[in-house]
Amino acid sequence: MPSCATVATIAGLAVCESFGGTVTDTSAETGTPANQAKWEFSLSSYTYLSLHSRDYVNPNFTADHDWLHLETRYNYEAIKTGSVWLGYNFTTGKKLELALTPMFGGVFGDITGIAPGYFLSIRYKSVELSSQGEYFFDSKTYSNDFFYSWSELSYAPAEWFRVGAVVDRTNGLGSNSEIRRGPFIGFKYRNVDLTTYWLSPGSSDAAFVFAVTLNF
Repeated sequence: MPSCATVATIAGLAVCESFGGTVTDTSAETGTPANQAKWEFSLSSYTYLSLHSRDYVNPNFTADHDWLHLETRYNYEAIKTGSVWLGYNFTTGKKLELALTPMFGGVFGDITGIAPGYFLSIRYKSVELSSQGEYFFDSKTYSNDFFYSWSELSYAPAEWFRVGAVVDRTNGLGSNSEIRRGPFIGFKYRNVDLTTYWLSPGSSDAAFVFAVTLNF
């Protein structure tokens, strides 16, 4: 003979069905995540126009999926040199937002070696400090080891507009100075960012950098 609890359960299901209700299998939903992480891509190109050194283009491509960061660069560490990167994304904070991506890369071309690196961003409301750097270890001679970095401090009074200052530390790209500084101005339209940098204004190493970034 069925127990009272069983009879009550069957009766309840019958009443639910009679009023147009549905029975949901919650066990099937338990193992399904509500939000799936999506891939995010970025394709950028930095065109360097210098007064007394070689002009060149530095293309970059990034792909992010949750914690995973993948990146490729060309003409960053040196002319005719590429690099590939693997990193881990960390983010935290609401009012004060912090993003950190430690990375490790391989460099090949006119120079060859390995490079641990990072990307760091700190944002509070309309002010953001960001820095991207790496330490290159040359596979042939330690005298070519070098620290590369690109850092920006920006203020965005509107979502589509920002201004700020940049500090670039590089080597082997035709400049007589390791460190160059200058202002920049940027505009955003939908998924496209357009930024113009003026490095070392008024000096013999002065250069304009035109950056185009597509996020998708």
